[in-house]
Amino acid sequence: MTVITKEDLVQSIQDALQYISYYHPVDFIQAMNAAYEREESSAAKDAMAQILINSRMCAEGNRPICQDTGIVNVFISVGMNVRFETDQSLEDMINEGVRRAYLLPDNVLRASVLADPAGKRINTKDNTPAVIHTELVPGDTVDIHVAAKGGGSEAKSKLAMLNPADSIVDWVIKTVPTMGAGWCPPGMLGIGIGGTAEKAMLLAKRSLMDPIDIYDLQARGPSSRVEELRLEIFEKVNGLGIGAQGLGGLTTVLDVKILDYPTHAANLPVAMIPNCAATRHVHFVLDGSGSVDLKPPQLEDWPKITWEAGPNSRRVNLDDITREDVASWQPGETLLLSGKMLTGRDAAHKRIRDLLERGESLPEGVDLAGRFIYYVGPVDPVREEVVGPAGPTTATRMDGFTEMMLAQTGLLGMIGKAERGPVAIDAIKKHRAVYLMAVGGAAFLVSKAIRKSRIVAFEDLGMEAIHEFEVEDMPVTVAVDSNGESVHITGPKLWRSKIGLLPVLEI
Repeated sequence: MTVITKEDLVQSIQDALQYISYYHPVDFIQAMNAAYEREESSAAKDAMAQILINSRMCAEGNRPICQDTGIVNVFISVGMNVRFETDQSLEDMINEGVRRAYLLPDNVLRASVLADPAGKRINTKDNTPAVIHTELVPGDTVDIHVAAKGGGSEAKSKLAMLNPADSIVDWVIKTVPTMGAGWCPPGMLGIGIGGTAEKAMLLAKRSLMDPIDIYDLQARGPSSRVEELRLEIFEKVNGLGIGAQGLGGLTTVLDVKILDYPTHAANLPVAMIPNCAATRHVHFVLDGSGSVDLKPPQLEDWPKITWEAGPNSRRVNLDDITREDVASWQPGETLLLSGKMLTGRDAAHKRIRDLLERGESLPEGVDLAGRFIYYVGPVDPVREEVVGPAGPTTATRMDGFTEMMLAQTGLLGMIGKAERGPVAIDAIKKHRAVYLMAVGGAAFLVSKAIRKSRIVAFEDLGMEAIHEFEVEDMPVTVAVDSNGESVHITGPKLWRSKIGLLPVLEI
């Protein structure tokens, strides 16, 4: 009988979560680089360059790939000849590993998990509890897959109870465009087919733990219906032209994973869960000989890519910007921002709304007139850092606040990731404002443009507090101009027609 000590399991979970916070899987880097090399869309190529550079910086600096360090998912298969030397439950031991990992002083990870989700939504402050899936299997080892799943990609999860005669491919191709770009493509699609509704979702999530091998599959050809589906969906999703960050391009997905399970004769459950450009997972086995020893990848595994702003990039001083300046910005134009901006996410926007509805003043330091707000919840700084990784969060979550913010605070512009919905675009056009897009999945790179940072309001919200950042040459793209033109609509439409794999569809 194999004996696994509590400390070995806890230490292994801690080490695994730290490891995946700053090391992309090598297969993911190779697939992203291959997509970068063949990309023809300049906007998409630029976004992928930033993602790859950010990834290498994180590997070198041992800092998080993304400011959203995820909710922990653990798939654990326990051999029935294994005994744990502990007085704690398996879940308690795993959560102790999570707690240690997220509070490690050398590389503090962002605590994003909230208790009482339908009520007060209080941050647990250590990212516990993890979402744990356990099975007992024959054997004398413990097999563990650990992942840190970003909230932006998890929010795009889909489930359908199709009729047995329905086309799975048609459902996927119809559904992917509705997901927008908040899941930070290019990434992976995990698809679960069969079982029951909850089983299909579990299959989809578990499929994302496997390595990227779609090009090997293309080379050898399919040997099963599931492999045929993988190839067909891969080709047709990329044919949608959504591209990196939703800007339009040749690559939207790097792989499509599918797991299936027998189902009831009357049912065809299909689940789809995307993995983002901050794909983070690792697999290891405990055999009683000690905690896991995860070998760092070689820096040679990362391509040597440099990023420079194009010759037509415009430098912008946020401290003296005017509405006339903003009106001259063109969709798709690259800006390099310098000066002061405020930050704010969902919780801060809700507090601002509540204050305004009660007729109360905003806190001192929260003067938004003529200013820009950055949708971000940064990682805490370590050592000499001004701020930790500070990439953008999904902007559509703030769509419902946009009219209020523009009409009642004098806000001039917003910075986030992915597209804006019709309500937000209408408000931007009405108030002659602007929405700028920063690259999701390049959080450490973005943080290097932040020269000063201080909390100005709502400190109790933790990472969702309002900060004032002073930035220098922070790269962004004009995503919605003052006339309401959105590159997330025009870009994919253009590249869908260029690729020509599918009829031109309206998103």
